[in-house]
Amino acid sequence: MKIRLSEYNKSWVQMYKDETCLLTRIFGGEIVRFEHFGSTSVPGMKAKPVIDMMCLVKDIEKIDLWNEQMRSLGYDIAGEWGIKGRRLFRKGGENRTHHIHVYQFDHPEISRHLIVRDYLRTHPEEAERYSLKKAELAQRFDDTRFYSKAKRDFVQELEQRALEWFQTRG
Repeated sequence: MKIRLSEYNKSWVQMYKDETCLLTRIFGGEIVRFEHFGSTSVPGMKAKPVIDMMCLVKDIEKIDLWNEQMRSLGYDIAGEWGIKGRRLFRKGGENRTHHIHVYQFDHPEISRHLIVRDYLRTHPEEAERYSLKKAELAQRFDDTRFYSKAKRDFVQELEQRALEWFQTRG
C-alpha cells in the first residue's frame, strides 16, 4: 500500500469519536473502554491519516461473533494479525481510514501503546523528531511495508525512552 503522510488534522479526534459510537452499537456491553493511540492521537504530529484505536473488551473470544456485521460496515477482518489475543479490523481498503485493535482488557500490549502515546503527548520535541523521521522515510519509500521496516529501529528506541520515562515519573 502506498504511503500517505499528512500534517496533523484536528478532525482525527472527531473521526475517532464517531467510530466509537458506531462500534458501541455493534459490541455493546462487551466494551470496557476505547483508546485513541498512534500518531493521529498526538496533536501536531505527522501521521498516515489512519485512526488507530483500541477497543478493550471483556472477552476477546466473543468478538469473532460480530465479524460479518463488521464486514457489512466496510471493515476487513484481519484476525490476530501477528499479535496473539488481538483482533484487527481495517476500514477503507487502499484509502484506509481506521484500524480497530480489539484487545481483552487485560492484554499486555495495551500499556505499551498508551505509554508511547502519552510520552509523545508530553514530549513535543520527541513528537517532532518522530514526525521528521517519518517525513524522511516517506520520501525514500513509497510502500508501507518498506517504510514500516525502515522505521522499526527508531520506533523501538522511542518505545524504550517512553517506558523509561513511565517508570521514573513517580
